[in-house]
Amino acid sequence: METPVESTRERLLNVAEQRFGEGGYEGTSLRAITVAAAANIAAVNYHFGSKEALLRAAVARAMAPVNTERRRRLDQLEARGAPTPEQLIRAFIEPGLDLVLRRGERGAVVARFIGRIAFDPSQRIRELYAAESDPIESRYLAALQAAIPHASPEAVSFGYVNMLGLLALHQSQALSRAPGVGSTEDPGKLAENLVAFLVAAFDHGLRP
Repeated sequence: METPVESTRERLLNVAEQRFGEGGYEGTSLRAITVAAAANIAAVNYHFGSKEALLRAAVARAMAPVNTERRRRLDQLEARGAPTPEQLIRAFIEPGLDLVLRRGERGAVVARFIGRIAFDPSQRIRELYAAESDPIESRYLAALQAAIPHASPEAVSFGYVNMLGLLALHQSQALSRAPGVGSTEDPGKLAENLVAFLVAAFDHGLRP
């Protein structure tokens, strides 16, 4: 049975995701979060320590499923040998699309929250997001550079940044169709089209 302490912590995280996703970090007061979560400032201090620490915990929780799946797929690919660019792109893209297209309203809230924090005007907030995303993203970038040895690291990095941007665009478009996020797009077809486009972009754009 869930304890009251655990319930309060989860409520704070759930509300933080929704409110930060809607209003951004600076545009969301801690009081607004505590009122919506039926909690108080003391509860935030007890469970997290500060507003920024609450944000950090919310980002870590939101990113965990995507990071875990991307890490699992990359581990499997590397265990079999040298992954191809297509395999790496697919392993990276599909979990990101799955977050929005297959997880209904919960996925929409999380994706909106992640997108808002990832592109927050504050460098400090973007760095906080990067602390959660960079470890696995850096592995994918290094793997892509190894899989495309004829291209310079700078060129692969350029392609990688554009891959991130294109994924964010499709996530945003899916969110704009909410409610009913999961029914507005065929996840499999979208993933196939996006992977094919990115493979071609890397292939033609990074030729020697």
